[in-house]
Amino acid sequence: MNSIIFTAGARILVALLFVFSLFMLLRGHHLPGGGFIGGLLGAVAFIVYSLACGPAEAKSALRVSPEGIAIVGLGIALVAGLVSFLFGDPFFTGQWYWVGGDSYETSLFSLNTVLVFDIGVYLVVLGSILSLAYAFEEET
Repeated sequence: MNSIIFTAGARILVALLFVFSLFMLLRGHHLPGGGFIGGLLGAVAFIVYSLACGPAEAKSALRVSPEGIAIVGLGIALVAGLVSFLFGDPFFTGQWYWVGGDSYETSLFSLNTVLVFDIGVYLVVLGSILSLAYAFEEET
């Protein structure tokens, strides 16, 4: 598409969509949201950019193949599930490490496998949706 208005507006919209995508990812293990909806929003951002600037520029802006993103995400999600074995718990049992305290109320923040799993899901969804979108663009 050769619209200057759409191209300029899309660049702002893409930035806003990515920020909202990360917001949805990070709030996912406490409130509605998470890796799936965040990944969908991230994919929509790239699809809007592809519509505004062309598929070749969108693919070069991604810098990594969508299939590679999905594979890395699947590996991250698998690692999040395997961490529970180190503590003698069943597969995909959430593990929490409280920094600065011993519970949610008294700690500064927590490191947990739930967020790592959500990041993996985010990358799998982002990569797979972009793979499908780019495959549809190549057909036309």
